[in-house]
Amino acid sequence: MKNLSIYVHIPFCVRKCLYCDFLSFGAGEEKIREYFKALWREIELASLEHGSYQAVEDGYFVRSIFFGGGTPSFPDSRYICDTLGHIKKNFNVSPDAEITLEVNPASAMYDKLVDYRNAGFNRISIGAQSLNDEELKGIGRVHDSKMFFETFENARRAGFDNINIDVMSALPDQNLRSYMETLKKVVELRPEHISAYSLIVEEGTPFYDMDLNLPSEEEDRQMYHETKKFLAEHGYHRYEISNYALDGIEEEDAIHRDSRCTWEYDKYECYHNKVYWKRGNYLGLGLGASSMVNNVRWKNLEDIREYIEVMTGESSFCEEYTSHYANEVFKKLRQEVQELSTNECMEEFMFLGLRLVSGVNTIEFQKNFGRNIREVYGSIIDKYIKMGLLEESGDNLRLSDKGLDVSNTVMADFLL
Repeated sequence: MKNLSIYVHIPFCVRKCLYCDFLSFGAGEEKIREYFKALWREIELASLEHGSYQAVEDGYFVRSIFFGGGTPSFPDSRYICDTLGHIKKNFNVSPDAEITLEVNPASAMYDKLVDYRNAGFNRISIGAQSLNDEELKGIGRVHDSKMFFETFENARRAGFDNINIDVMSALPDQNLRSYMETLKKVVELRPEHISAYSLIVEEGTPFYDMDLNLPSEEEDRQMYHETKKFLAEHGYHRYEISNYALDGIEEEDAIHRDSRCTWEYDKYECYHNKVYWKRGNYLGLGLGASSMVNNVRWKNLEDIREYIEVMTGESSFCEEYTSHYANEVFKKLRQEVQELSTNECMEEFMFLGLRLVSGVNTIEFQKNFGRNIREVYGSIIDKYIKMGLLEESGDNLRLSDKGLDVSNTVMADFLL
């Protein structure tokens, strides 16, 4: 069986943050109910292609599930829990699958967290962004720092022993001192995982047309470097440009790091996100969700009225699920379907894989594409090794610490 990861998009939120360019919006109970009805139908139909209806030798084994948004903790928890139940019913989900839910402190109440844990979620990602209340107001978040601390405590009480916290740097009116205060408070909680992103002001967001007092480029770089240094000092290893995880062993055993198994080191790294960076198969369910399965990419409709109509409208309804019927529905649902060429796959292998601190594996490249990596990229590899931005480590080619600082420039050179 082939490995598969599933992403579920929940587009609803209380209020769109000023920097957010994700597909999200507010909605009432009726619209939310209609959406989940449509989503459950998509799950059932998708199972004809990738789920438990497939023969074992042709089927997929789900290794991770990720509910993102929007704010998945905004709707009533029964919708979220029932959705996970539909996936487990229709797909071959591994007993030890990583199952993550993004939550916002303003809507992740204790009772909801208990419901999520009982339903089978085993990883929670809390969007803190900052623990400075003025900074939170400035970016349009609906929670304050008190709500965040309560949510973290409640998640632990509910039984979550794998928690990620999102923090952001280079926010309006933020300086190095206030950012480091947030980071220190986060580390004191000892979450298993920390995602630390720098704000990017995207076109189409409210921030794009606002006169913002943003930290200088030099201050932004300071925050970036201090993040790496500070988190490393407190036991968080960086495994991707913006992601850090605790080792999966007791701190007193850390001296044996080189002799222990990889699983212990990788335990708290986000398996689901590494699937994206390693170009694994992932199926996106829900409004606007993107997929990549067997080197074919597509994205779902982004208009919620169209999505609901396609999935539940009388003209599309069929009591008996058949592959032919599913294909007819998917023709309406799936947009921008693209079968990737070998060159496009090689490009993605490089510029996605180089986001990982471990880099890309040259033997995997040969196995996937039937060519030695130096046949394709030899001159580029030599150029950046000479500049000290790339380095070879066994069978891996990776960005050096200096190279990670200018990763976008390096990775762009691997486009064919």
